[in-house]
Amino acid sequence: MRTDTADYRELFLADTPLMDVRAPVEYRKGAFPHTINLPLMDDLERQKVGTCYKYRGQQAAIELGHQLVSGRLKEERIAAWATFARAHPDGYLYCFRGGLRSQIVQQWLKSEAGIDYPRVIGGYKALRSFLIDTTQQAVAECDFVLVGGLTGCGKTEVIAALDDGLDLEGLANHRGSSFGKRATGQPGQIDFENLLAIDFLKRRAAGREHFVLEDESRAIGRCALPLELYQGMQRFPLVWLEDSFEDRVERILRDYVSNLCAEFSAVHGAENGFALFAERLLQSLANITKRLGGERYQRLHALMQAALDEQQRSGKVELHRAWIVGLLREYYDPMYAYQRAQKDSRIEFAGERQAVLEYLRERSRRRQ
Repeated sequence: MRTDTADYRELFLADTPLMDVRAPVEYRKGAFPHTINLPLMDDLERQKVGTCYKYRGQQAAIELGHQLVSGRLKEERIAAWATFARAHPDGYLYCFRGGLRSQIVQQWLKSEAGIDYPRVIGGYKALRSFLIDTTQQAVAECDFVLVGGLTGCGKTEVIAALDDGLDLEGLANHRGSSFGKRATGQPGQIDFENLLAIDFLKRRAAGREHFVLEDESRAIGRCALPLELYQGMQRFPLVWLEDSFEDRVERILRDYVSNLCAEFSAVHGAENGFALFAERLLQSLANITKRLGGERYQRLHALMQAALDEQQRSGKVELHRAWIVGLLREYYDPMYAYQRAQKDSRIEFAGERQAVLEYLRERSRRRQ
């Protein structure tokens, strides 16, 4: 018989299946990979029990909970828990603090389904605290270097090519710029932080103590970097990636037009997908209207609309180069030039893709 566990590290390293018996509203606020929400009480039942606890105490709340979850409803929930337990004999269950709710589920599984199923001691709160500590320890103990560069120079490609590259934008499911929103949604803030911590945990368990990150702002779309990591990124050394203007235009055309349109079409179907893609592109431009200024925004908007009309009519994307060129020359490049000047003292190497990759790989070897 397996016993209850407080070995949070092993749970995450092993991608252990977890049954989350909190209410759906709690689960939506934040959860962990490889979990499924099979609540003891739904949102309304939890609310009623909580109100009862506030005004009449714990015993009355427990009695109300047993009244609300009884009969056929209780049978259905036990059946769902039993199905999970049989499908995942190596798994565990948890509630918010590892207390009453998970104990009740454990007891009912044993008495009604004959299944001994262990729980996570401390529950969600302990697991979450462990992951917060994991990120803080990584920032304090590991070696970091950032990859910076002008928009479209291929920073994400460099990160992906390195064994010690950690893709923050991939974890956030966002490309990081005003135009970075994808066809599929981003994780919630807590889910993003959990994914990042687990990535750190697994890499460090494999012996990795050096990480290459893209030089990011605090927010990647709606996901904010943990404060301790972002503060560290203000002092980490920087490698500057260079590429030709023409290659940058082509990369942006591929990633933010051709690939993004295909992504929307794959998710929403060809016709509806194109309409949503066009709407997303136009909205991304509108989001920076104040920074562009009215005249420049109107000019770039007209170029973008003409390109979208032609793309919808013929499938050709060449006209998109006009607004991309304008946006780079008039907005992004001046902004990044200013940012580079502010960070110049931290830049320890600059070069094109292959030179940067060779430098970063040699840097990693020296620190092992």
